[in-house]
Amino acid sequence: MTAVSLSNIKKSYGTTQVIHGVDLEIDEGEFVVFVGPSGCGKSTLLRMIAGLEEISRGELVIDGNRVNEVPPSQRGIAMVFQSYALYPHMTVYDNMAFGMRIAKASREEIETRVRNAAQILQLEDYLDRLPKALSGGQRQRVAIGRAICRDPKVFLFDEPLSNLDAALRVATRIEIAKLKESLPGSTMVYVTHDQVEAMTLADRIVVLSAGYIEQVGAPIELYERPANLFVAQFIGSPAMNIVPAKVTKTGKTTTVAIHGGGKVSVPVPSTVDMKDQTVSLGFRPEDMALATGKAVMLKGKITLVESLGEVTNLYVEIEGHAEPIVAKIGGIHEYRRGETVNLAADAQKMHLFNADGKSLLYV
Repeated sequence: MTAVSLSNIKKSYGTTQVIHGVDLEIDEGEFVVFVGPSGCGKSTLLRMIAGLEEISRGELVIDGNRVNEVPPSQRGIAMVFQSYALYPHMTVYDNMAFGMRIAKASREEIETRVRNAAQILQLEDYLDRLPKALSGGQRQRVAIGRAICRDPKVFLFDEPLSNLDAALRVATRIEIAKLKESLPGSTMVYVTHDQVEAMTLADRIVVLSAGYIEQVGAPIELYERPANLFVAQFIGSPAMNIVPAKVTKTGKTTTVAIHGGGKVSVPVPSTVDMKDQTVSLGFRPEDMALATGKAVMLKGKITLVESLGEVTNLYVEIEGHAEPIVAKIGGIHEYRRGETVNLAADAQKMHLFNADGKSLLYV
């Protein structure tokens, strides 16, 4: 069953259109993440679902009901914001119970829901504390608990971890993943610019750019089969390497000559004759390795070494290429700036994009 349906949703501020005809179906019990760079429209889209932004055009349906003009409090949603928005003079219990008291829920129902939410979020020992006595991660869990107490049809999260430090982000991300398992029938829509959050939490990811949906799919699908150059370079860290190449042979596989490098046959069948056309060849840093002899694809000088322990990232400057190539080599290695290295990538994991930036798997 569809929990949230967006049909040709548009948003304009005066003559400036920021959301351009978004169509999306979110199923009941699904965890969907909106991801994209700053200004892509992901938070605006979430706020329109919440009723905090007016919909300029299109239709929004929640739980089978059109809600374009319905106030936020009557949409059956609960929202967790980037800021915790807790009442500083109220205890954790009272913060979580506040919305139900406003709705005039019974004392017994309030007690049951608050205790249940506290158990799910491991806040049972903190119910009598004020927010100032909690860590940032605990405060955000209280904000999530307040949302759980409302028993909504849809949970909306607007970058809830962005105010936390790195360690707390990881810990709270794990808590949200556990929450997803604890509330299997709940529909969740989550906004973030952090692709690690998107990849680890989502059932499906919606990649947005400049108010348009670029691709929707499962995390691994977007990683392995990006529809275009934007998705290919946005999903994955470090980003996918992209180099210009010319098609030299087509058929069941496509052979390309890399600008300033060697030739490689990519397992992408050509549906049209593309011989002599310029394309973009993509390969991920983790699919690269040092090479010798005929296996060498690219040769260049190291400009930066990132030793991270489990991996070593090499930034390699290739003559005639504007951007350095990044090679992600497993383990600890001793490399120095200025050193020349020969590189190759796994041809079975390469991607080809046409002049319009579309993946040749989708043409």
